Amino acid sequence: MASYLAKEYNEKVAPALEEKFNYKSSMQVPKIDKIVLNMGVGDAVSNAKNLDEAVEELTLISGQKPLITKAKKSIANFRLREGMSIGAKVTLRGDKMYDFLYKLINVSLPRVRDFRGVSTRSFDGRGNYTLGIKEQLIFPEIDFDKVNRTRGLDIVIVTTANTDEEARELLTQFGMPFAR
Repeated sequence: MASYLAKEYNEKVAPALEEKFNYKSSMQVPKIDKIVLNMGVGDAVSNAKNLDEAVEELTLISGQKPLITKAKKSIANFRLREGMSIGAKVTLRGDKMYDFLYKLINVSLPRVRDFRGVSTRSFDGRGNYTLGIKEQLIFPEIDFDKVNRTRGLDIVIVTTANTDEEARELLTQFGMPFAR
């Protein structure tokens, strides 16, 4: 069963982009490659239970088991040793990716307090978009009563677009609520 957004991409988004940017081949049309969710848990250094909670929440949000990330180098000021577990990340592709994007745009982002749209300045110059979320409570899967601390997470949408303009147009076509 193909996801709603995947079908939407093939039927509406791709032809619209092809027309706007005058691509010679349908293979030049940018598409979303993957979505990476990353939750850094800095306080996992002093309390390992916090990391387990973050992993559990990330599993609920993404529907996939996260990979635990480890520190690359030791930093004495943060009481951090190389190889310590300090975060979790999930890479979504295919239908899971489209389902997550749909849920993000239509359910989670509208639940943000005082929401005025997401920043248009968060592109990296190569067509990828990064979105920082201050609290994980905006996702409907997270039970408000079971959360003992609010954690933020980063959402990176990796596209095959060559420029930020192409990537912005791609995400706008999907319905990403950019701030005016």
